[in-house]
Amino acid sequence: MGVVKAAIGDAVVTFMWIFCASTLGAATSIIANKIGVEGMASLLITTSLIFLISFLFGSIADAFGGASFCATGTLAFYIAGAGGDDTLMSTAVRFPAQAVGAVGGLLALLELIPLEYKHMLEGPALKVDLHTGAIAEGVLTFIITFIVLLIIIKGPKSFFLKNWILSMVTMVLIVVGSSYTGPSMNPANAFGWAYVNNKHITWEQFYVYWICPSLGAILAALSYRFVFPPPAAPKKKTA
Repeated sequence: MGVVKAAIGDAVVTFMWIFCASTLGAATSIIANKIGVEGMASLLITTSLIFLISFLFGSIADAFGGASFCATGTLAFYIAGAGGDDTLMSTAVRFPAQAVGAVGGLLALLELIPLEYKHMLEGPALKVDLHTGAIAEGVLTFIITFIVLLIIIKGPKSFFLKNWILSMVTMVLIVVGSSYTGPSMNPANAFGWAYVNNKHITWEQFYVYWICPSLGAILAALSYRFVFPPPAAPKKKTA
């Protein structure tokens, strides 16, 4: 996939992903109120919604030739040697495209969502000191990235089962990180929310939600390569 085509695909898919994913909290609350559940039971609703949109967007991303809505994921798959035709240059170009798509998706959502539900929208937010938040976001991104690599590359062949496992893992990490950074585990998602809140050029944004998650993703990909070394290239025969 060409660099320009990959960037356009990432921007479009990220736009749609952020538009849908940002409504998970509101959708969970509405469904929980309708069926009369609360507490831990509502986590099952959120997990099911994560599964549904992950399953849907996995198909959409494939239709766009392997588009991605997660910058750290794009970086990790490239380093792990599973990035297809990606190069370091194409990966660098896809990062800003995903950020632009995230901003567009959130701006569209804020314009279109009914006013009575707008207060339910909530993005990543630092709830601890700067360094603790940075470490938390880096560790959480390391964990989710390593598990994503493991499940996607080495996991079950069933697309349905892969998405359900990843949805449960994602839900657990969201709960764990909720009192630290939100969490985001996706720089593009964090940038979109930072932009609409006019915090996109702050040190907090780059340190907590870009630098440390990227480091976490890089370490996860290197760890994956250490545990599962790529097959050695066949030696060329000499005359």
